[in-house]
Amino acid sequence: MSVSYRQPGVVLTDRRFTVPLDHDDPAGETIELYAREVVASDKAHQDLPWLLHLTGGPGFGAARFVGRQSWLDRALREYRVLLLDQRGTGASTPANRQTLPLRGNPAAQAEYLTHFRADSIVRDCEAIRPEVTGGAPWTVHGQSFGGFCTVTYLSLAPEGLDTALITGGLPSLDAHADDVYRAAYPRMERKTAAHYARYPQDVERARRIAGHLLTHDVTLPGGYRLTAEAFQSLGILLGSGEGSHRLHYLLEDAFVRTPHGTELSDAFQEQAQSLLSYAGHPLFALVHEAIYGQDERPTAWSAERVRAEFPRFDAARALESGEPLLFTGEAVQRWMFDCDPALRPLRETAELLAARTDWRPLYDPARLAVNEVPAAAAVYHDDLFVDTAHSLRTARAIRGLRTWITDEYEHDGVRTDGPRVLDRLLALARDEV
Repeated sequence: MSVSYRQPGVVLTDRRFTVPLDHDDPAGETIELYAREVVASDKAHQDLPWLLHLTGGPGFGAARFVGRQSWLDRALREYRVLLLDQRGTGASTPANRQTLPLRGNPAAQAEYLTHFRADSIVRDCEAIRPEVTGGAPWTVHGQSFGGFCTVTYLSLAPEGLDTALITGGLPSLDAHADDVYRAAYPRMERKTAAHYARYPQDVERARRIAGHLLTHDVTLPGGYRLTAEAFQSLGILLGSGEGSHRLHYLLEDAFVRTPHGTELSDAFQEQAQSLLSYAGHPLFALVHEAIYGQDERPTAWSAERVRAEFPRFDAARALESGEPLLFTGEAVQRWMFDCDPALRPLRETAELLAARTDWRPLYDPARLAVNEVPAAAAVYHDDLFVDTAHSLRTARAIRGLRTWITDEYEHDGVRTDGPRVLDRLLALARDEV
């Protein structure tokens, strides 16, 4: 039974759907999806077109907005919006260290998780669309990984789409995970250099923290083992508009004097724990590299293997040579399953997924080449999370797709300036500009 309630300026309705775990076996096991319907209060009884939002990730539930925050305000001027918790996330049937053992051994868990990629998410959307829209196609907005899903949607079921809007999420159609990370590490180095140019005092601060972690065993309050590599991964902050500033404030008061000598402060440790833990989104770590799997080649811990090709990222080497410490981000590596208590029980499951060799293609270049769905994408110049060159090659491969290439924003542009970004994409898709 649907439940409706109000927030300032909006009416919300909780929606729940039952879909097959494996859409190739519709009579088999099912899982539950949760979505939140949002409509402007003054339009609650109007017959409006639908906009489906697919959030970034993988492994994150849809944003929990209060009222008409961010891009939602622009969308609600003309749409009824569905915020979908993609399978395994949010209030949909969860997949985490507590629930996955219900599947059985790690092999059974890994097999289960093969159904949590973009192709299954798109088929979920098509399964629920008739119930939501009465069968009418809807506009889809995909942010980051949600954009990857939108390109899969254009490949598998374009008949379900009225318009496709993508922000920071045009994937390569054919790159292996190794190609993705060979392009990513130089971006991480550039983002680190830009941070140090803004905050030169952070060069020595970061080196000091890394040096401490190389000579001390540090376990954070929530049980996370903080290593130098884990500290470097805080560079994921550098992919957001305010991230460089947040990283600076984190570093500036990292140490405190105690009767036992200098230690990392409780405040620093608490913030690091909240930033590093995967407790709230374990699927990100489990299936992140699998989103690039499309053939018989295993992903095989690609980010970790490719990192070895960039020795400047080695913390001990940087300290010995007097070089600045380089931060990383958007890279899931094997050690995370040792450091993070939310991931440790899933280490063997992750190993099996990394070794898998039968990934199905997620995109159909031939179908994209004859695309007829109005589509527009915001491509953020030097995006930390998605390679610009890869995105532009894909943009050229999708017939009719219009792009807005901008360096005004980082990866979270639609969050920081949502009404303007969404307005621009709608105008592009409608040939109004």
